[in-house]
Formats: sequence, C-alpha cells, structure tokens
Amino acid sequence: MNGDDPTDGHDFISSLPDAILHLILSSIPTKSAIRTSALSKRWRHVWSETPTLSIDSHRVVARSINKTLSAFSSPKVATFHLRTSLANRTQHVDAWIEFAVNRHAEKLSLEFRDTRVRDYDFPDSFYANSTVKQLFIESGSVVMKPKCHVSWMSLKSLSLSYCKLSDEALVKILCGCPLLESLELMFCDEFRCLDLSRSPRLIRLEMDRSDWFLGPTEIVAPHVHCLRLRHSRLPCRLVDVSCLKEANLNIYFCDLGTLTADFLQGNVVKMLAKLQNVEKLTVGATFLQMLSLAALCDVRFPTLKVEYLTLETMIVRSVVPGITKLLQNSPGLRKLTIHTVKCSIISEAHLNSYLRSHSLNQRQCWRSKDMAFPGSMETISMLVGKYAESNLVASFVERLLRNTRSLETMVVLLVGYLDASGFEELVAMATRLSHKRNVFISIKQSHVQNVSNTFS
Repeated sequence: MNGDDPTDGHDFISSLPDAILHLILSSIPTKSAIRTSALSKRWRHVWSETPTLSIDSHRVVARSINKTLSAFSSPKVATFHLRTSLANRTQHVDAWIEFAVNRHAEKLSLEFRDTRVRDYDFPDSFYANSTVKQLFIESGSVVMKPKCHVSWMSLKSLSLSYCKLSDEALVKILCGCPLLESLELMFCDEFRCLDLSRSPRLIRLEMDRSDWFLGPTEIVAPHVHCLRLRHSRLPCRLVDVSCLKEANLNIYFCDLGTLTADFLQGNVVKMLAKLQNVEKLTVGATFLQMLSLAALCDVRFPTLKVEYLTLETMIVRSVVPGITKLLQNSPGLRKLTIHTVKCSIISEAHLNSYLRSHSLNQRQCWRSKDMAFPGSMETISMLVGKYAESNLVASFVERLLRNTRSLETMVVLLVGYLDASGFEELVAMATRLSHKRNVFISIKQSHVQNVSNTFS
C-alpha cells in the first residue's frame, strides 16, 4: 500500500520533512498555523518550530499572545510580524518586541494602528538588534528617539511610515546602520535634512512627505542610485545626488497661492538640473505642470542625459509646454513611455490665474497648437465620438514625436480613454505616425484584457 493512501492513516503532506512543513506554515498567519496542531500528534508541535510569526492582535487579548509566544520553541525567528493596538498594552508590546530581538529576528515588521495613543517609544533593546536585516514600522504613534546607541549592524532595508523622526534621531539611526542599502521614509514629517553622505552602501531612497508648512527638505545623498520622491506640496532641495541613475518625481502641488513665483519658475528647474546624469526618469503630471509654468516664463532648462523617460500624466494642455521642454533638452532619449493616468492636477483656471498675476497673457501662453488639447479632465469626458478621442491621443503622440531627436521606441499605455473601436482607430493613426517617424510604437490599453498592438 502506498504511503500516501489515506486508508493507512497517513497523508502525503504529513509525511513531508519538518523543514518543508515549516516552509508551508510560514506562508499563513500564526493563528491559522496553530490550528494545525489539532490534526494529529504529528502536527501537534510543528507550528511552534516554524521560524515565522505573524500576529494580528486587534481582536486577541494580550494573554493569548503571551501564551502563543511561550509555546514557541524555535530558537530563531526569521520573520516576525506584529499588527496590534497600543492602547493599554504598551508593556506587552515592549515584551513582544524583546521576544523578537532575543530570537534574533532578521525580518521585523511592526504596525500600530491605534491613533489614540501618542508618543510610544521603543525599549532600548529594540535599538540593539544586531541581527535584523529588514525593518518595517508603520504608526502615527511611534516616536523614533533612541536614548541609547543604535546597533543595527546587519540592517540592509529600513522602512518608516508615519513615525515621528527628528534630525537628531535620524542621524543617530543612520550611524547605527553601516550596511544600509534601502531607505523608505513615508510621511515622517519632522526632520528637515537627510544627510546620507556617511552611508556609502545606501543606493535606494524613497520618500513621501506632506509638511508643506516646514518648507523643502534637503537631501544629501551622494551614493544613492535610485531616488523616488512623492510629496503632497513641495519638492526637496537636492544638494548632492551625483551618483543618481534613476529618479521618479511624482510631486503634488496643491495650492499655487502658497508658492512664490521664484519657487515655481526656478526651484523646480533647479531640481531637474540635479538630475542631469540620470539615465531613467519618471515624472508625474503636476510636476510637468510646474515645468510648463517655468517654460511659459522662459526659464532656462538644463540638458539631460536621460535615455528612458516615463511621463505619468493626463492628456491636457497644461502639461504640453513642460513635456516639450523635457524632450527638447533630452537629446539622447531612446525610449519614451506615456502612461495616461486619472490623477489630481492643478486646474487650468488656477494656472491662468497664476499667469495673470505675473502679467502673462494666458492666451498667448497657451498657443494655438496647444489649444488642440483639452484644458481639464472634465473637457476630456465631454468629447463626443470615438474619432475625437483617438484623434486627441494621436495628436498628442505626434506632438511629442516632433520634439525628439534620437527616439527609438515609444510606449503609450492608455487607461480608460477608448473603447475597442476607438482603439482600432488609434492603431491606424499610430501606424502611419510610426512609419513616418521611423520609431517603434507600442499602444496598449490597460482595461482591455490582452489588448496590445505594436508597429514600427
């Protein structure tokens, strides 16, 4: 009789080695893994030796978690994920974190969702974890303020979200992470200067901020190769990003009234100038609008070495001057990707008001060739007929092609613009453009499954 025949009292999965069973149980929450102990004697203690713990304690009392951890017999925890509330249980949370540290957790993820608790500080032992390699913390209640020496000697990836982080604390943390390679700071709004000059291994930086009232954050990152900036109000002041090869600027400007003309017309272009050696660049719609204002005000643009450019934008009039300048100042551009998105942009009414406040005639600024494009998303939705929409996209593509020199490939990813027949109309138009310009063009529409056309 075969060993996997259920009639002999055994099953194929139970006959697997413990190492394989531990791998299987590592992919499910610990609560579910514990339930397997009821299957048979074979499974009674398997979960407790699995080197992964994933605990969501929102609906579980603290003593239940303490019981789980006391029954855990593996001497090492490869991954420890804790999602909990801090209300009335900070002492328990301290103990659970110390458990992870004492079991030499290499991947540590902590999520604290209770907004009623303020200014939770980690125990000193948390900052003395010499084995952790990946650390993720998300909480609006956490204050990253180490009182002791930080010793994250093995840490390679650090992600902090909604944490309170001062300049002093940031310096202390970075000094304790000599092997750090990747840093994410998401809505950690208290620090003003990010100096990574003493982190030679740090090559990836991602930051999202909302502190418009504090002003721009200075970034000194001479070793970073990949930079992603997402902000609700202001860009950063790039002091040193001399090794940068890839950048993503998806920056939102919510209120033109709070920004000076000097800032709009100069600083965004100065920021772009710091990216002159970047080979792969992604730019969002509102940043393109700021570049358009700079272009309309005759601000001098830097020459870029970018070879791969991605524009995440809507097809609206207010991005055209900025895109035109980008293309004209990227003589080595080989591939251009247009990803149409339904995003929040500054209304053309606000842009025109800004232009008027600086004695600029909006009718002269939006020249006749730009007027072919709609002024807002509402205008796009009012277009009637498939040809009108497909012609709009084709005109946009043709306009972009006219401003490139060495382009080899263009990819256009449309999101929610055309139906099937309108897409076919665009294919025909794009085919003619492709032959005329000698550029390989790929047109795709994301909401139509398996629809993709390429032509050259």
